[in-house]
Amino acid sequence: MEITELKIEHYQEIFSLWQSAEGVGLDKDVDTQERIGIYLQRNPRLSFAAFEKGKVVGAVLCGHDGRRGYLHHLAVAEEYRNKGTGKLLVEKVISKLRMLGIRKCNTFVFADNVIGREFLEKIGWTERTDLKVLSKVIAP
Repeated sequence: MEITELKIEHYQEIFSLWQSAEGVGLDKDVDTQERIGIYLQRNPRLSFAAFEKGKVVGAVLCGHDGRRGYLHHLAVAEEYRNKGTGKLLVEKVISKLRMLGIRKCNTFVFADNVIGREFLEKIGWTERTDLKVLSKVIAP
């Protein structure tokens, strides 16, 4: 398995992986190739893809605001789960954030995404119960 920097050239394959992974929330307005490309430009060398025999089998987006890192859209193809792929992707992200001086990383997990929560807890993430997420759609 090879872990490499996520490139926009792999968007279609990565987007298909995200669509197939339960628990990954995609938004038709912000998860377009154009918007993901902008995200990658603003957060260089922080997002990664896992390849097996030239095929994307895992991917994760990561960015930061100078204080906190944010992990998004972590997904691993079902046949590659429980083999360390997700853990490798997250470790790569954490390593890069650490090199930038970022000392904390957050992620958003749907409340009913038991598989995602259990995976993250298994590799050392803890649930914050003191916060609620509020969102506002900013229409064009």
